[in-house]
Amino acid sequence: MIIVLLGPPGAGKGTQADKLSDRLGIPKIATGDVLRAALKQGTKRGLEAKAYMDRGDLVPDSVILGILQDVMTSPAAKQGAILDGAVRTVPQAQGLGIMLAEIGKKVDKILLFDVDDNELVKRLGTRTVCEGCQTPYMGRDAGSICEKCGGKLVRRKDDEPEAIRNRLEVYRRQTAPVVDWYGDHKMKVLKIDADGAVDEVTSRALDALGAESGMQDAGSGDQDGESGRRKGGGK
Repeated sequence: MIIVLLGPPGAGKGTQADKLSDRLGIPKIATGDVLRAALKQGTKRGLEAKAYMDRGDLVPDSVILGILQDVMTSPAAKQGAILDGAVRTVPQAQGLGIMLAEIGKKVDKILLFDVDDNELVKRLGTRTVCEGCQTPYMGRDAGSICEKCGGKLVRRKDDEPEAIRNRLEVYRRQTAPVVDWYGDHKMKVLKIDADGAVDEVTSRALDALGAESGMQDAGSGDQDGESGRRKGGGK
């Protein structure tokens, strides 16, 4: 199963990608992570991306998609993947579909994590990120130590209130057409209420995916999931 995650900055896509990866047993593939890995490893496409970056240019979608294709054809992604940050614009959605078709795969599910703008401004206003691994933290002071890599936490300039609202406006302009594009191509976007405790949001996402009943076999479901399985014909 290949799942595409959509949502505004601050909606918790990265956190939910990790949670869903653990529950579904498929890897999380974040665009930023695979780009940094390709640069570090000096792969052919990583070097191509570096050439753009060294010139101060944005890395084009074609190069990013090539890096994603390399990862998607690896043994780790044989059973699928959760794609975080792969699609923000219609051309990226189109390119991803073409790239996956070339390797005999397709997007199976699209999750849109939705949060009120005021809540997002509140969340991002208290966010710090590790300057090393880019892991985000909520409610941690700048200068604290990252639990994942030991790097220093910093506050990004674009996490100031006015900058946040501008980022959200850009997101709305870019992503509304993406949702419409998937709809036009008979691919339903599953809207998830992402306001709440992390585990609650994960549960909503799993329910939307129809995965709760499948989780029973792994011993990690709940009574509602078991009930749903029985209604679906399991005895």
